[in-house]
Amino acid sequence: MLTDAKIDWWKGGVIYQIYPRSFQDTTGDGVGDLPGITQRLPYVASLGVDAVWISPFFTSPMKDFGYDVSDYRGIEPLFGTMEDFDFLIERAHELGLKVMIDLVMSHTSDQHPWFVESRASRDNPRADWYVWAEPKPDGTAPNNWLSIFGGPAWQWDARREQYYLHNFLTSQPDLNFHNPAVQDELLDMAKFWLDKGVDGFRLDTVNFYFHDAQLRDNPPLPREQRKSDTAPAVNPYNHQSHRYDKSQPENIAFLERMATLLRGYGAAVIGEIGDSERALELLEEYTGVAGRMQMSYVFDFLSGRDLAATRIAEVFDALHSVAPNSWPCWAMSNHDVVRHISRWNLSDQAAKAYATILLCMKGSVCLYQGEELGLPEADIAYEDLQDPYGKEFWPEFKGRDGCRTPMVWDMGVNGGFSTAKPWLPIPHTHLQRTVVSQESDAQSMLHHYRWAINLRRKHSALRGGTMSDMTVDGSILTFTRADTQQTLEIRANLSDEPVGGLRPWQVRIIEG
Repeated sequence: MLTDAKIDWWKGGVIYQIYPRSFQDTTGDGVGDLPGITQRLPYVASLGVDAVWISPFFTSPMKDFGYDVSDYRGIEPLFGTMEDFDFLIERAHELGLKVMIDLVMSHTSDQHPWFVESRASRDNPRADWYVWAEPKPDGTAPNNWLSIFGGPAWQWDARREQYYLHNFLTSQPDLNFHNPAVQDELLDMAKFWLDKGVDGFRLDTVNFYFHDAQLRDNPPLPREQRKSDTAPAVNPYNHQSHRYDKSQPENIAFLERMATLLRGYGAAVIGEIGDSERALELLEEYTGVAGRMQMSYVFDFLSGRDLAATRIAEVFDALHSVAPNSWPCWAMSNHDVVRHISRWNLSDQAAKAYATILLCMKGSVCLYQGEELGLPEADIAYEDLQDPYGKEFWPEFKGRDGCRTPMVWDMGVNGGFSTAKPWLPIPHTHLQRTVVSQESDAQSMLHHYRWAINLRRKHSALRGGTMSDMTVDGSILTFTRADTQQTLEIRANLSDEPVGGLRPWQVRIIEG
């Protein structure tokens, strides 16, 4: 029988995100793989984290580097075999690490057999598995919906003489969740991976599953209300209020079905809610009610806005007001945004302070590979660019390759990542921050992250306690974490000057 401790392992947990292409190459092709992840799991375990989240490794034509799946139950040969994955799971569990995998269910690759069949005719068994619609009388798209990756969200298909919906690349058609057969198939696929031993999922674009069945136009969004949390400011996607193309109420029932499946395995999910207007409302709807998702990504600390003390207080004020029962999962960096060291132009001292605050917050925490080394964003030349998103909006938006460059392990060839030319170039600045060099420096960023993670693990109030009394006095941020066993006061000076008895960028934790 599963105990509460086993079921709730995720609550307040620290999850380490691995981007497989860039973690460790063992085959000499310049691309990371599953055996490489397994090889480096002892390092991950040494950080003190609870789990790893592995970005997609399913069979894929790699138009969007794995987020375009062509076989949900297959391993992309670039990354290895199913046996490699089985061994990875076994080794992770031996080391006390949970394993979460990235499920991309809102869309597939256009090379997925389901879509190949669906687009073949209007009357085949999977004809209604994707979102198809008639053109307007003048031949134009069914409505004004836009793709996050640029241009209309509709692509004409000559076989069916209809448009299909794609919220991302044209090669990523959206599945039709209004069809119960689609839901059933995806839940059965999730069960397949749970039976393989995974401990949970990160659900990509979880609020994109359903669209408005009436295909109503999105209304315009006034300029003063536009945000760049989920799409860069130069993207016209931000000009619409996305009332109808995503975040539909029907999503709740599907999440409850997913939760029922997970409960039998003691598994957990992290949702990714991509919505600049209603993110906190959806966080409450999706995680604040029992029997839905356990936690969801929050984008507030992934944005470009400086993370001053006032900003942190604003986020938590809004969270307490709009989503008081929710369980957020906080992150400062991931595979889709500029690394926070560069985004906020942080010194090492400042980066350590923010890491400490992150690991003292109520909620769960995601750390992105290389964050613990203090890696800055890599400056990738256009000719080396791989990301289609960056190519579309270059140079105002340079895409996501700058945060996806390979891990640097040592001062060997290509930082110990690969014996071959890596799929993305490794900047010289990264080679000055390798794992090996930081292991021997007691004051390094790596050792600070280990200390902060262990701090969270040692104090039950930091992992699962309440969070209250947040105040701001200039650059000084103060808040309290408490449970039945202890009360902790956290005081942080988020500035380059000594203030209020605190050194620049000092975080003081006082047990009361």
